[in-house]
Amino acid sequence: MSQTTEQQVYAIIAKHCTDAAGPIAATSNLTDLGIDSLTAIEIIFDIEEQFNVTLPDRDPNFDVGSVQGLVTAVEAALAAKAAAAVAPVLPAPDTTP
Repeated sequence: MSQTTEQQVYAIIAKHCTDAAGPIAATSNLTDLGIDSLTAIEIIFDIEEQFNVTLPDRDPNFDVGSVQGLVTAVEAALAAKAAAAVAPVLPAPDTTP
C-alpha cells in the first residue's frame, strides 16, 4: 500500500522534528512544531526531492502557514506536473510566405 501525499509530507516533517511540542496536525504550523527557518528550508528541499517537483518561492515567513497548506502546495505542484505531461505539443506555425 502506498502512502498518500499527506502521509509522505507528514513523514518528512516528522523526520526533522526533534523538539515537537505535540503531534503533527493539519492545523499545526512549522513554528508550533519547533522547526526553525533553516530546518523549514531543509524540509522543503526534502519534499521537492521526494515528489520530484519544485514548489513556488515562498514568503520567508512561510513557517507560520499550516502543515495542510504545505500538503496543498505539494498536491498543486503534482497536479501541474501531471497536466504538463499530458498537454499536447503543437507544431510550430508555418511562417514561410
